[in-house]
Amino acid sequence: MSKPKPMPLDEVSKAIIAELQEDGRRSYAAIGKAVGLSEAAVRQRVQRLVDSGVMQVVAVTDPTEIGFARQAMIGIRATGELEPVADALAELEEVDYVVITAGSFDLLAEVVAESDEHLLEIISRRIRTIPGVTSTETLLYLKLRKQTYSWGVR
Repeated sequence: MSKPKPMPLDEVSKAIIAELQEDGRRSYAAIGKAVGLSEAAVRQRVQRLVDSGVMQVVAVTDPTEIGFARQAMIGIRATGELEPVADALAELEEVDYVVITAGSFDLLAEVVAESDEHLLEIISRRIRTIPGVTSTETLLYLKLRKQTYSWGVR
């Protein structure tokens, strides 16, 4: 299934995104008041932004506080085309972030696991067996100090 083409962002859509980055639970009525639209118009715009893949509204958590003992970034080196490797990584339930990079690693994948044994299973049996993966390097998270998604819009 292909992702819908992102819609061009006008200043009002950018203002709506900024409002939701500040507080994802802000009501459509409050957002409408801030950006000069009706509640219904804000609801419609938010739905279009979500449907087009420009944004998503989710609860951000610290995985270690909700039952996941291990969180790690896995640096991956691969051969051949990187998109199929990225797609295979993205299919893994425990992987919450995948990016194709330039530098020491070809891809980075963030993983949340219930235990060291679970993390080992993910790396050894699932990531390292993906066709094209040649090596991995695991960077364990020891303590979450900052996690933000409110970088604004340009």
